[in-house]
Formats: sequence, structure tokens, C-alpha cells
Amino acid sequence: MKAARYRDRSIYFKEQGLTTSKFVIPFINDYLTIDASTRVLEIGCAEGGNLTPFLEMGCECVGIDLNEHQIKNSIDYLAEFEDKYTAIAKDIYLINNGGDSPDIGQFDLIIMRDVIEHIHDQGKFMGHLKKFLKPNGKVFFGFPPWYMPFGGHQQTTGNKTSKMPYIHLLPNFLYFGMLKWFGCNPQQIDELAEIKETGITIERFRSVVSQNGFKMDKEQLWLINPNYETKFGLKPRKQLWLFKILPFFRNFVTTCNYSIISLK
Repeated sequence: MKAARYRDRSIYFKEQGLTTSKFVIPFINDYLTIDASTRVLEIGCAEGGNLTPFLEMGCECVGIDLNEHQIKNSIDYLAEFEDKYTAIAKDIYLINNGGDSPDIGQFDLIIMRDVIEHIHDQGKFMGHLKKFLKPNGKVFFGFPPWYMPFGGHQQTTGNKTSKMPYIHLLPNFLYFGMLKWFGCNPQQIDELAEIKETGITIERFRSVVSQNGFKMDKEQLWLINPNYETKFGLKPRKQLWLFKILPFFRNFVTTCNYSIISLK
């Protein structure tokens, strides 16, 4: 059976808000002062948990996600902020794209937590992202690098494979065969196969940032993901300096990358 947090989305919603309040906002504050005048966009917002602390600070927030059910949940969960929160269930490429596409303007801050690793053609996406960013705006990314123990998101399966680190790095025939053997249904296997296609490494992320007209303002690699505090009660740990200078080994023991980027 899947963990409660994957069945009850309100639990996930609360987790996101707690981590963003305690770790993400302080990380961003070094490069952008957040107050009631700040416009915030979250791409891949799901139920909008990450936006809760920004709304509590008086920010105007927009959340975009392809999943209509999760967008409806976000409207319910954030009903008290209806005058400050706009939720949109739409493909990001169909927004701010000219013609008849809706225009939501530009933002001081764009946040993406656990999203970039699900996006196909990340270079194309980064190019489109510029349309939403004010000239002096910032983009925050938080994501699990591909080579980390559960970079394939196999922890979501709800069977024995959910506790098997690094199996996503196996050749496809072994990995998918193992998923099927332990009871994953075809839909789960398809979802994990897609992540195997889109998963992003630390080096790939840096390259996509640089090649698409952005610069890296700040990067923090984590040995223990800040979100693990609310999920598992583990104290977050920044990556050890020794691992930072051993790139190949570092990739296997970095559970999260926090980055702030801006236009060159």
C-alpha cells in the first residue's frame, strides 16, 4: 500500500508549505526580498502547498499545473487567499504565447520544486520560461538529481521497489522487468519510464541554464534533502565539501539541488 502522503494529497500540501517556509524562502531571500509587492508564479504547482507561505506574506500568486484535479484541490485548500491566488489548469506552452493564448504577465519570482525532472526538452522549456520573468526576476529550482538513490521516483510505487535505491539506473529491460515482477501496474511503469527519459543530472541542469541565456546566482547541493525533515524526521544536511570536489561520486549522494537563476 502506498504511503499516506501519496494517497492523501492534503498531507503532501502541508509538507510542501512547511519546507518552503523553513528552507526555500530563506534561501531565496539572499537574492530577492520577498514582501507583499512580490508577484510569484509556480509552475507545476499541484495543490499549491509551496505557495502558502508566499500568500501568507501578502504576495500575489499564480499556480499552473496540467492536472485539473490537483488545481481544483488547490483552489479549495487556498480558498482563504482567493483575492491573491489564481489557479490555472493548462499547458505552460499555451500561456504568454501570443495570439489567443492567455497572458498572465511577468513575475518577480518563479518557483519550481520537483518539476524540472519531469519536463521533456528542458532546453525548449527554459527558453519559454523567459516570457514569464521580469528583467530582474529570479527563478528557484529544487529537484532530485537523476543519480541520487531514488532519482527514478520508484519510492512512489507502494511495493518492495519503493525501498530499493538506485534500481532506476539499471538497464531498461532489467528495471522495467523488476517493476513488473514486484507488482507495478502498466500505468506506474509508464510513468516511471517517462521519468527515466526526463530525469536531469546536476551537470545537465547547469548546462541547460547556461545555454539558454540564464546565469547561476546560487546553488546548494544537499546530502539530505530539506523535505526529508517533514517526510521522515531527518535533519537536512548540506553536501559535504569532500563530495563537492568528487563530481562522479557526488552525483550518487546528492539528494537535492537548490538553485537560483536569473537572466544574463
